[in-house]
Amino acid sequence: MGVARMRNFRETAMLSRVADSLYWMSRYLERAEHIARLIDVDLQLRLDQSPEAGSKRWIRLFEASQAPVPSGGSVEAATLTHILTLDRSNPSSIVSCVAAARENLRQVREQCSSEMWEQLNRLYLQVNSTAPGEAWLLHSHIFFRAVQDGAHLFQGVTDSTMSHGEGWHYIQLGRYVERTDALARLIGAHFVHLPHPADQAVESEEYLEWVGLLKSCAAFEAYCKTYTAELRPLRVAEYLLLNPGFPHSVRFAADMVHAALGVIGELTERKAEQPVRLAGRLRATLSFSQIDEIMAGGANAYVDSVRRQCAQVHTAIHQIYFDYSIESAMVA
Repeated sequence: MGVARMRNFRETAMLSRVADSLYWMSRYLERAEHIARLIDVDLQLRLDQSPEAGSKRWIRLFEASQAPVPSGGSVEAATLTHILTLDRSNPSSIVSCVAAARENLRQVREQCSSEMWEQLNRLYLQVNSTAPGEAWLLHSHIFFRAVQDGAHLFQGVTDSTMSHGEGWHYIQLGRYVERTDALARLIGAHFVHLPHPADQAVESEEYLEWVGLLKSCAAFEAYCKTYTAELRPLRVAEYLLLNPGFPHSVRFAADMVHAALGVIGELTERKAEQPVRLAGRLRATLSFSQIDEIMAGGANAYVDSVRRQCAQVHTAIHQIYFDYSIESAMVA
């Protein structure tokens, strides 16, 4: 390999490490914010529901957060909350995700603004200073709101203080890849078993379950403005899966993944056909689907397909932009 080619390889490898860190920093922070909202909504619903209904929802919550369900599945709420929030042995807990996000940003500290680093570091210190216990559990709503607000503030600071170049688009990419998968997983956990036809309005205690799903996607108020407060699983699925304008719908997130990959492909010299093509296929799946057809074929099967396609997009992103080998440089 010539000197010029070796220099080009080193520069490209460095950019790959930067892209990798920014992408994963964004994914981890999005995951922490998502989990904080899920637990916060669940704990609020517990105030108005029976313990039996709450225990069933905990199982879905663990499935949606990819955390291991404790043996027996009947651990008390305080223990389950700790596993998802402050348990450092759980890589998907809030404290683990915020720490991983901070570490990834620390590795590329020179690529971000001082305001970005200060905000993420502030959130990290706040989360890590929290001690588990009964007193914390009684006021946990404040903690979960702080995590959500901290993540939102970081996004706003990033948009306002970082140049909207290649690095910024990797942050967008990580956020929406994570959101696509997390939303699909959450929706699938709710649609595994429907006790009645999907177009039938839900009532009584079941109503709170669907309110919880919408609130877990930050969508309850937006849904009510579109459909009124009458909740029908069919409409909930349509809004959360196919709405093109709501930021926490699966379609919106997939559209943003495709858009970010398109810009990154224009800004880099590496071939980007595969991730853009896979993201385009996922986008088309959501753009041209009809909710009646989705429900007829099974909503759970549909979201499983969306998650598989999202995983393929992630794999292609990693192979093209992050896993840049010396062999690829030699044939470039």
